[in-house]
Amino acid sequence: MSIIQEITLSHYQKYQKFKFIRYAGGKSRLLKFLIPKLPNNDSITGTYVEPFVGSGAVFFYINPEKAILSDTNKELIDLYKGIKANPKQVWDIFENFPHTKKSYYQIRDDINTVDESLSYRAARTLYLNRTCFKGMWRYNQDGEFNVGYGGQDRRWAINRDNLYEVSKRLKRATLLNTDFEEVIDKLNPDDFAFIDPPYSANLRETREYHYNGFKFSFEDHQRLSRVLKRASRRGVKWAMTTTSHPDILELFSSFNKHILRLGSCEKIGVLTDNAGEVLINNYSKIQD
Repeated sequence: MSIIQEITLSHYQKYQKFKFIRYAGGKSRLLKFLIPKLPNNDSITGTYVEPFVGSGAVFFYINPEKAILSDTNKELIDLYKGIKANPKQVWDIFENFPHTKKSYYQIRDDINTVDESLSYRAARTLYLNRTCFKGMWRYNQDGEFNVGYGGQDRRWAINRDNLYEVSKRLKRATLLNTDFEEVIDKLNPDDFAFIDPPYSANLRETREYHYNGFKFSFEDHQRLSRVLKRASRRGVKWAMTTTSHPDILELFSSFNKHILRLGSCEKIGVLTDNAGEVLINNYSKIQD
């Protein structure tokens, strides 16, 4: 597998149309560091897989022929499914949501959306994401989205065309709402997985409640280590971004590591040159 991939200004500009959601910990701002260390779409002969899809930044940039995008966050996956199925309807609903702080909290706190259409649920999630505080994606212990209001400015940084472009690219993807272990254990040797679990830089486990109300614990990191070792024995190639905490690095001691000199810090949306993050892979030595 060739891991040589070039990220040019023109490629990056084309990618911008796919930045439709705000996602703390998303990898869009680190693409120029990550992409040269990942396979390009031509060298992935099987399926490209993201078990923690988040913002999907790497998926949208690589643009694989076939993909599986998964997450345990049902609201996130419903957002993807809604845009994939009917971007026009999602946009029309999104566009017609009200513009006030009071309305934001009314929509946020109305959690009885099970009987609403997929398009409505997708538009509601997109609206909350674009108007909440700094694009944070956080839940309380009851699995309820609890981020405060952030304003309307970021809402209109996207448009209908963005959703159409996202929908076209998602046509190649299977979308799953499931645990990472179930997804990774089904991978074949020709597949490639990009792994971006919830993590807090330099820390052993996440501080906040993410993904429907639970933290990604050290036990989850241990389980991820076991499933990736099983995948490696089957010949599956993967790369992962995670915290550089010593206990986490020890779980992956037999794999290649590269410290990310520039990455996210504890302040949402802020980059630092001492990020406490690392890229790990199992297919070749990572070059600086």
